[in-house]
Formats: sequence, structure tokens, C-alpha cells
Amino acid sequence: MTRVLVVDDAAFIRAQLKQLLTQNGFEVVGEAENGQVALRKIKELRPDIVTLDITMPEMDGIECMAEINKLESKPAVIMVSAMGQEPYVQKAILNGARGFIVKPYKPEVVINYLNKFRK
Repeated sequence: MTRVLVVDDAAFIRAQLKQLLTQNGFEVVGEAENGQVALRKIKELRPDIVTLDITMPEMDGIECMAEINKLESKPAVIMVSAMGQEPYVQKAILNGARGFIVKPYKPEVVINYLNKFRK
């Protein structure tokens, strides 16, 4: 089963994504509320996929993406953010994100993106 870490500072978004992914055959192995916690959990849990918000306290998604790139074993990262403006999308992709989903999202868009990286 494909293992996913959900990263967003909004608890309701994490819960919503967790439910959506679980209902569609993904295993949500953890959640994180910022980039610092996400990095720790990526190293600990070794997810196949990370859904990553951009705007978060302490360490944002772009900074987190740069740190993920330094890891030996990198998960596929899908940015899920309300920050859909072109510069943020470009920065995320240039930093290694494998996709970008703009909030509010349609559930089928999230599942279609993540299915590309299903193990």
C-alpha cells in the first residue's frame, strides 16, 4: 500500500485529506503541521508520497522542499496550496515538487495526481 504523509498547518485540511486518501486505498502514515515536523516524520516514517502546503509557520513548504531534496531517500512531493500564483507554482516545481494542486481542490484531482505515484 502506498504510504502518504499529509503536511498542512490547518488541522481540518489534514483530516479532510486523510479521509479522502484512506477511502481511496492510500495509507496515511502521519501528519505534520509545518515543514520542521514534516522533515522529522519523513526521515522516521519514510512515506512514498508527501502532500505539502506552502504557507505554514516555522518552515514553509518551499523551504521544506529544499531540505527534502538533500535526503537520500526522497518521497514524491505534491504541493497542495491556496497559493496558486505562477511564481509559487514555478518555485515549487523547480525545487522538485512532482505536482501542484490548488485549494480548494476537487477530490478527484488529488486522487488522480497521487495515483501517478502509487506503489
